[in-house]
Amino acid sequence: MSKTIRLGTRDSELALWQANTVKSQLQALGYKVKLVPVKSTGDLILNKPLYELGITGAFTKTLDVAMINGDIDIAVHSMKDVPTALPQGIVKAAVIKRGNYMDILAFKDNEEFLGSRDGIIATGSLRRQAQWLNRYPTHKVVDLRGNINKRLEKLHNNDWNGAIFAAAGLERIGLEPDNTIGLTWMLPAPAQGAIMVVAMEKDEEIRKACAHLNHEETDTCVGLEREFLRELEGGCSAPIGALCYINKENIVTLKGVLLNVDGSKKLEAELTAPLGKHQNLGIDCAKSIIARGGKRLMSELANAGLEVNIFSTKKLTPQQQLLLNISVNADSDDFIKINPNRISPIVLKKTHKNVVFTSKNAVEAVLASRTAEELDFENIYCVGRKTRRLIKNAFGKITHYENNAKDLANHIVEFIDGTEITYFHGNLSLDELPSILEENNIEVNAIEAYRTKLSGKAIPATTKGIMFFSPSNVESYLKENATDRVAYCIGETTAKAAREHFKIVKVAKIPTTESVIEMVNDDYPD
Repeated sequence: MSKTIRLGTRDSELALWQANTVKSQLQALGYKVKLVPVKSTGDLILNKPLYELGITGAFTKTLDVAMINGDIDIAVHSMKDVPTALPQGIVKAAVIKRGNYMDILAFKDNEEFLGSRDGIIATGSLRRQAQWLNRYPTHKVVDLRGNINKRLEKLHNNDWNGAIFAAAGLERIGLEPDNTIGLTWMLPAPAQGAIMVVAMEKDEEIRKACAHLNHEETDTCVGLEREFLRELEGGCSAPIGALCYINKENIVTLKGVLLNVDGSKKLEAELTAPLGKHQNLGIDCAKSIIARGGKRLMSELANAGLEVNIFSTKKLTPQQQLLLNISVNADSDDFIKINPNRISPIVLKKTHKNVVFTSKNAVEAVLASRTAEELDFENIYCVGRKTRRLIKNAFGKITHYENNAKDLANHIVEFIDGTEITYFHGNLSLDELPSILEENNIEVNAIEAYRTKLSGKAIPATTKGIMFFSPSNVESYLKENATDRVAYCIGETTAKAAREHFKIVKVAKIPTTESVIEMVNDDYPD
């Protein structure tokens, strides 16, 4: 080739290191190369809007525009910064042999904060933030932007414990601090540590020259990582990590992770295949995560800040959140707080032939006072599946259970052995069960086992439906909120309380949180 290859570059220290590395490799092959500093995007003129050309990368946009304008022949990027869909007319020309793919923690004084509840870590990456908080949920993560030199300076000038960097970036410009730890447990960004050369698709001569630089093993691995990223439809706004490697036996391994921003939800996958049969690993790894709640988690990330349409009056677990359809943008909080009472040891020490529990809160309160082995309960009756499960696990037996208090009271009236029963309840428990028993000449010894504190709050006006799990939930909600919404209730007892105030009340098929979620999903299909 007689022409000089114009290699476009930004002016940061790392960008210049990468550009000079590619320049040296091309020159070693006999090509003439010239570095071309590129101005900011705003100074360049295009005949088409950027979005029509698919130009999206925050760190690659300037060079993409210059290439399309014909000002440069090739550009060099940190591959992790390159969008999975390249702009129209631009193609991958080569992937340089990968450097250190790990993230490292640069810390200031010592490592003791890693074992402490408190810690302040700086990073501008959602992926690093999410994985750090997943491992250290009580730590605080602060934002850190700028080039490597600026970020190191900020670490030195602030009261942070440490900051997270890409190991390759620090190594390439010789700035690795003395106090560092390799974060071997943290999955890197897809293609981290790799350098990508791009060229115009129509320029066959330039692409042929760059092809000599391509490192096949790196190209294979980062290609699978980027396929994983592309299949999840994630970018800089989604905490996604991936790492692929090939061992000596030519087995390709791909690990992937997807988290939410605060690290409380984490989905992982790891797949292997022989080299030559590895082509679908990226897609299969992503599909594995999607099948286990990834679709819902990506929707939550995309909908962050959007209007809430469903609110749960009980805090949903991360697993329960993932069961909701994508069209459900839900929020949740505990609208009641439970405080167990101290029950007299004298009361619990005596023999109780017949005992009734209408909630697991009452069971937990009793067990907080004495162990199951110390309690002499002959016949145990209860309401609800969760209460039944807790009793079976603790006592190993149960006499009878029903889904609501009325049905249980009627059963006891007909089948009770004796004429006396002990009823462990809360301060807000309904009077229906003891009333039915007393009307049928059964003596009820009522013991308040716990107290329920209403702790509701005003919820967003955009909310269309409320998930209720007890009559107390309903009562707490009503203190600050309107009733022109759909009430999704866990059982008939809760629904009865809701019907006094809501026009539309729906009851779960079975009294579980998952069944309430199913009702919501039916009304909000994907």
